[in-house]
Parts: sequence; C-alpha cells; structure tokens
Amino acid sequence: MRFMILLKATKDSEAGVMPPERLLAEMGDYHEQLAKAGVLVDGQGLQASSKGWRIKYAGKERSFVDGPFAQTKELVAGYTIINVKSREEAIEWTKRFPNPSIDGGEAEIEVRQYFELEDFGESDQIERFREIGVGGKR
Repeated sequence: MRFMILLKATKDSEAGVMPPERLLAEMGDYHEQLAKAGVLVDGQGLQASSKGWRIKYAGKERSFVDGPFAQTKELVAGYTIINVKSREEAIEWTKRFPNPSIDGGEAEIEVRQYFELEDFGESDQIERFREIGVGGKR
C-alpha cells in the first residue's frame, strides 16, 4: 500500500525561506529510518508556488494560471512516499514525522493513499496503464 505524506506550505516556505540545519537533520534521520525499513519510495521538497503554474479546465478549454497562489493552506511544500503493508503501519510512520515547521511552531501534514491499478478492476485501459508502467506497484 502506497501513501503520500504531503507537507503543507507556510508563509515561510512560500517566501523561499530555507529550513534550518536542525530541521534538515531531523528530516534526514526520519527518511533514513524509512529507507532502512525498506518503505521509502521518494521524498522531495517543492519550490514556492511563484515558480509554478496551474492549468484550469472548462470542458475542453484550458487556461494557464501562473503562480504564486494566495491560499497557502491549499499548497504543498513537499512530500514523502512510503510503501507499507497496511494503513496502520502508515499511521505509525506518519506519527513519527518531524514537525516540518521552519520555526518549530504549528504545521500540518496530510496523508493520502494511492489508488492501485487493482482497485479499478480489469479492463483494456487498466492493462494499458500496466504496460506503460503507470500506477503499478513499485
């Protein structure tokens, strides 16, 4: 079962404030524990939304919206992907996640489970995803 741990953005992360050495060390220790346990898939920080964009859809029409984006609480500053045996194991790992706040104050992470191709049942299109290596177990 794959889960993505989403680090919520803050005013500091959106302003490009880099994490202090203390936080980098805590994150490094945590990710090293995940790797040693064989459950780490990936983990990265994301640049501020000022370096990003959105594509909005209205039927077949698309519009481009350049960052930055005002609602910090809706933004993601980074992620960690884990592959574990159960939801309970994912919960245990995420309870150990270091406080990602730059100043050690308030912060929030959100955890979302991946869909696996098996969740969709069998179809030609699901087989197509398997063939191109999208959505399969890693």
